[in-house]
Amino acid sequence: MPIRPFLCCFHIDVEANIEGAFVPIADGAETRINEGLSEREAKERLLRVGPNLLRNVRSRTLLDIVKDTMHEPTFVLLIIAAGLYLIFGDIGQGLFISAGALASLGLVILQETRTERALRALNALAEPHARVIRAGRTHRIRASEVVPGDIALIAAGERIPADGEILSEQPITVDESLLSGESVPLIKFATASIRDDFSDQSTRAFAGTLVVKGESIIRVTETGPQTQLGRIGASLISVQSEPTPLQQTSMKLVRQLGLLSIIFCLLIIFVYGTVLNDWMGGALAGITLSIALIPEEFPMVLAVFMALGAWRLAKKRVLVRRGAAVETLGAITSLCVDKTGTLTENRMSVASIWVNGNFHSATDHQSDVATVLAVAALASPVHPLDPMDIALHQATPSAATDLQVTDSDPYSEHPLEPKLLAVINAWRRHSDTLLAAKGAPEAIFEICRMEADLRDRLLKIVKQMADEGLRVLGVASRTLSGVAPNNLAEPTFEFGGLVGFRDPVRSGIANAISTARRAGISVYMITGDHSATARAIAKAAGISVSAGVINGSEIAAMTVADRRECLRTVRVFARVMPEEKLLIVQALKEDGKIVAMTGDGVNDGPALKAAHVGIAMGNRGTDVAREAADIVLLDDSFISIMEGIELGRRIFVNLRKALIFITATHIPIAGLALLPLLLGLPPLFFPVHIILLELAIDPLCALVFEAEPGAPNSMNQPPRDTKITLFGRSELLLSAVQGSVILFGTLAIYVLMLRSDFSPAEARAAAFITLIFSNCTLAFAESAEAGTQFFDRRRMVFWAILGLVLLAILIILMVPSISQIMQTSAPSLPILALVSASSIILGGWFGMTKYIFWITRKPVPIDDKP
Repeated sequence: MPIRPFLCCFHIDVEANIEGAFVPIADGAETRINEGLSEREAKERLLRVGPNLLRNVRSRTLLDIVKDTMHEPTFVLLIIAAGLYLIFGDIGQGLFISAGALASLGLVILQETRTERALRALNALAEPHARVIRAGRTHRIRASEVVPGDIALIAAGERIPADGEILSEQPITVDESLLSGESVPLIKFATASIRDDFSDQSTRAFAGTLVVKGESIIRVTETGPQTQLGRIGASLISVQSEPTPLQQTSMKLVRQLGLLSIIFCLLIIFVYGTVLNDWMGGALAGITLSIALIPEEFPMVLAVFMALGAWRLAKKRVLVRRGAAVETLGAITSLCVDKTGTLTENRMSVASIWVNGNFHSATDHQSDVATVLAVAALASPVHPLDPMDIALHQATPSAATDLQVTDSDPYSEHPLEPKLLAVINAWRRHSDTLLAAKGAPEAIFEICRMEADLRDRLLKIVKQMADEGLRVLGVASRTLSGVAPNNLAEPTFEFGGLVGFRDPVRSGIANAISTARRAGISVYMITGDHSATARAIAKAAGISVSAGVINGSEIAAMTVADRRECLRTVRVFARVMPEEKLLIVQALKEDGKIVAMTGDGVNDGPALKAAHVGIAMGNRGTDVAREAADIVLLDDSFISIMEGIELGRRIFVNLRKALIFITATHIPIAGLALLPLLLGLPPLFFPVHIILLELAIDPLCALVFEAEPGAPNSMNQPPRDTKITLFGRSELLLSAVQGSVILFGTLAIYVLMLRSDFSPAEARAAAFITLIFSNCTLAFAESAEAGTQFFDRRRMVFWAILGLVLLAILIILMVPSISQIMQTSAPSLPILALVSASSIILGGWFGMTKYIFWITRKPVPIDDKP
């Protein structure tokens, strides 16, 4: 078969070696192996057999959200209060409380629905994918869209998407411990005929199992519940964020405060009943205090921030698999990245070919150039995934060559190994066997048994090409009269030439590296390329090479102490094997760094796990890498990593602000519900007031803080110290100070008005307005970063909420029936002016302090030089 058709199609060598063989499938239709199903056939089968899911992951419906909300303590207390007012008290207040409870329910449903939409979007991004041949082309589709009859491609590091029969005779190694519990991987390959009885498990591939070694092609026979995994009742676990330690702590705090609120509720009821002989008033006062004490916003805000924060990161092409990684992102001090696809475009092209002492382009139609390209293509996978293999397949059809093979795929292979960085494929021809090899130039020189003088001259050529930023592969071949030996590297090969590939640096990388440096993040480039190539790419990307380039073997040979010292200055590492990546990560961690690590291969799993934040490549990463990682980079771009770090810093800061605000606002609410009773004053709050306060606080903390833009200079600051918790003693103390200022300021206005012969209704109105305006002012002062625009468009949520609050206050003051329910009376204009000024001071003092500190402090300069 000529080389051109070989590169464009694939078929199985069956008994008669019929090109474009048909394969029977369960429903009687047939699939051409090198063509696969058509899109129309695939859609019809998907409708007929259903998605390739062992179980449908059911998201929370509107009814589920309503049921969960109705179990919340605050909602239950509101219903009890409404019932007591409707039966024993004022019907108007009872109806108002009922309406408030429904409004509170609606607000929670709105926020929870938004969260669910974000989670559904994340689950869609996190869904496993599969590679199939359809209409003669390779497609990457969702694993749920795989149907019986699909021709699927599988490779090392990938999970098999469905049950099927193996069509390639080339063996693969599969870990089936998920099904059998056996830890020893199994070797599998196709039988002599594709129409044989497939009862032999060595010819079958099963959904969910992991390919450890090799590449193969399978014809899908069962999907979804019909697979082995489905029949034994197992289910795949969807990628969902588990509750973080902070979420667990907040839920524990809510439970503790809920128990405390019950105790206080019973205590107030007892005091009212025994001292004032007003059991009904005691019940209402006790419920009011209980509602005020429970910070039910804590778990809601954390859930909203985690889901929407992960969703915002996903919009930046950064998929968060573990919620705790959002918190860690902002603390990264060391970022270890691969070169190919992360710093560069991962779009290789053949830039230069060196043959017989001369350089050529890929478009030169000389026979020796064509032969080198053809041999290199034969040493590549039939359906390539690696960018260099793809580039070779694209370049070879334009090269005229008489090189021919009779097989559709190699019958023997020598894979890439640490001791020999070369791939050798054995191909049958009409009268002999062709061994095609490509790999690292040093490895190719070794199998050619090259003399030292020639090797030295060629190494200079390799260095010359590498200095130009090219990635260089050597090409060699050997023709044998008989069958190839078991060890394909055993014969002496004939050197063919050198092929140089260019992978351009991504646009904007230099600026992103500069941003990382200003943010106090050290960027380490780790690659398997030649040191000269690594140096050229690092210079183009703006990574410092002043300390030189260190090879992976040198890292492995160092002592632990020397390794740590080396990593304090060296930023570029070449010829690094996966196990040496782990040594680099461990050394950085031992030196007290917070490490993020990118990886894409099976062997990168340990390094990804060892890093504080593991970042897997979404496009070219294996399933093993993605499962070991905390974050999946959907576009494999370094720029996306930096955008994710910046957004992670913003999420952390805004979440901390929201928690401080929630705690601060509950202090005056609870205090003003209790202190007037202890001072013998008329009650300041009734449940209706608490409802309005909750309706203002919930959207403020969940929407305003989450949408607040980050500080303009957030990436000009060093990473935060990981010893600093998200919500610790200092945050609790700040909340207590902020809340206490509002509490005693509002209480002072209430007491002074009562002592100045104002009616309780007027005093209550003034205190209530003071508290609401103070909370709104505090929300703005707490959330806004100094230096950002006052009317930033991302703050429109705050101004919208403030407008609604003002409208509600006007209605309360101007509509007599509402004023009667609220037991308030409109204060005079001078009192309203005093209240407004007091609110700005009580809630805004912190913002003014923060602004003064910002304009007077001297920023710490960060060196921006490579």
